[in-house]
Amino acid sequence: MEIKSTDLVSLFEQSLRALEKEKGSKELQDIGRVVQVGDENCRIHGLSSAVYGELLQFEGGNQGIVLDLKEDHLVAFLLYSHIPVNEQEVVRRTGGVFKAPVGEKLLGRVLNAIGIPIDALGDLNAADYHPIEVDIPGIIERSPIDEPLETGIAAVDALVPIGRGQRELIVGNRSTGKTALALDAVLHQKGKNVICVYVSIGQRQANLARIVRLLEENGALEYTVVVSADASTSALNRYLAPYVATTIGEYFREQAKDVLIIYDDLSNHATAYREISLLMRRPPGREAYPGDVFYLHSRLLERAGKLLKGGSLTALPIVQIQGDDITAYIPTNLISITDGQIFLDTKLFNAGVRPAVNVELSVSRVGGAAQTKAIKKMTRALRLELAQYNELLAFSQFGSELDAVSQKRLARGGVVVELLKQPQFATLSFIDQALQLFLLRENFLDDVPRAQVRNCALQFMSYIKSVYEPLYKSIQETKDISPETLNGLREAAQEFMTVFVARD
Repeated sequence: MEIKSTDLVSLFEQSLRALEKEKGSKELQDIGRVVQVGDENCRIHGLSSAVYGELLQFEGGNQGIVLDLKEDHLVAFLLYSHIPVNEQEVVRRTGGVFKAPVGEKLLGRVLNAIGIPIDALGDLNAADYHPIEVDIPGIIERSPIDEPLETGIAAVDALVPIGRGQRELIVGNRSTGKTALALDAVLHQKGKNVICVYVSIGQRQANLARIVRLLEENGALEYTVVVSADASTSALNRYLAPYVATTIGEYFREQAKDVLIIYDDLSNHATAYREISLLMRRPPGREAYPGDVFYLHSRLLERAGKLLKGGSLTALPIVQIQGDDITAYIPTNLISITDGQIFLDTKLFNAGVRPAVNVELSVSRVGGAAQTKAIKKMTRALRLELAQYNELLAFSQFGSELDAVSQKRLARGGVVVELLKQPQFATLSFIDQALQLFLLRENFLDDVPRAQVRNCALQFMSYIKSVYEPLYKSIQETKDISPETLNGLREAAQEFMTVFVARD
C-alpha cells in the first residue's frame, strides 16, 4: 500500500504527541514555516493546531493574525509593514489573540489600530490589554433605551432623537456634513460625563490632524480617545481599527460610564475587508464584496447598547453613498443593523440648509423614548409640517397658484427650515432648543421676516436666561415644561416680541 507524504507527517506528529503525553514533557511546540510571502500576508505551513484569529509570532520580530485556514496551510496577515518577513522563516503560535490597550490614560491620546501612540506624547501607560473580539451582552443584560444622548443639533434632537445605547447611522454623499455632525455631537458632550471615542478609517492624515486640533482647541480632547487607520496603512489595520476603538469604549462602559463612539467611516472599513478577502482569493459577491461583510458590521455594532448594571455605548456609524443612492449594498446592510438613520441630502446642503437633514428619509426607531419631556412637548406635528412644506414646495415650482391655506403652510414650513438651520460648532442645550421650538409652536415667529427668524430665536433664548432666570432653571431642573412655566413663557414671549419687532 502506498503511503502519501502527508500521511507520513501525520504519523510522525501522532507519535511525538503520544511520547509527549507519556513523558509529561511540554517542550513540543507547534512550529510552522513561511512558504510564500504576498501583499501584506503570507502562507504558513505546519501550524495544524492554529485557530482563526490567533496571533502568531514570527522569528524576524513581526506578528500576524490568522484570517484563513486551509487544509494544508493557513494565511496570516501581518501587523507591521516595516518588519520584513522572508520565506522559510519560523513562525510560532502564541496561544492568544490580538489585544487592544485600555485604561483612563488613553483619554486625550491619538493611537493607531495596533495600539501604538502617534501623537508624540510618550507611552500610553495602558491599564490593561483586552481582546478585540468578545461575546456581546445578551438581551437579559441590557436595559431599554430611555435616556437621551444630546447632540446639541436641534434638527437631530427634535426630529431623530438619539438615546444612550442606540446605534444611529449617519448616511450621505461626500461633503454633505457627516463628519461635522458627528463632531458637533462630540463637542456637545463637554461637562456631561460622556466619554467619546472617534475612529478614523481610511481618511487622509491631514483630515485627522485637523479634527484632533479642533477637539483640542474646544477642550474636547480631554474626554476623547482617537483611533486612526489612515489611507496609507495596510488593509489589516483599517480592518482592525473599529474593533480596537469599540474595545476601548467597552472598557469605559464596564466602569458604568456612558460612551459615544463614532466610526468614520464604515464604507472604508468594508473596502478594507474586501481587499483582505480578495487577497485570500475568496470569491467576490454583490458589488464585489464578500458575502460575510454583513456579519463584519453586525458583530461590531451589536456591541453597542445600554447595560442594566449601568453604562452605555452609543454608536454613530458613518457611511458614504454615491448619488444619494441608499439602496447600495453596504448602506442597506447598515440600515438593517442600526436603530435608525440620519440622511444628509446633497440638494439641501447645496441650498444652504445646514445641517442638511432630510426629515422624510431620516428616522429614529427609539423615538420619543430618547427625548426629554420639554423637547417632546414642543415638537408635536413638527415632522408633519416639514413633510407638508416639502410637498407644497415641489408643487409650487410648477407655477400653479396656491390657495390661502396652502400659502400659509408654505410660509410656516419656511420658518421651520430657517429655525432648524444651525452653524457648525454652535450646539444648543435642550433648554435652548425647547425655547426656540416654543416660539415656533406658539406662532410667535409667523410674522417675523424669514431672514430674522434664527436671530430672533437666539435673542429670545438669551432674554429668558437673563431676565426670566426662574423659568429657565425650572426647565433645566425638571426637563419638562409645566402649564405654569408655559404660561410664564407666553407672557415673556409677548413682551420680547414687542421689543424685538419695534427695534427691527
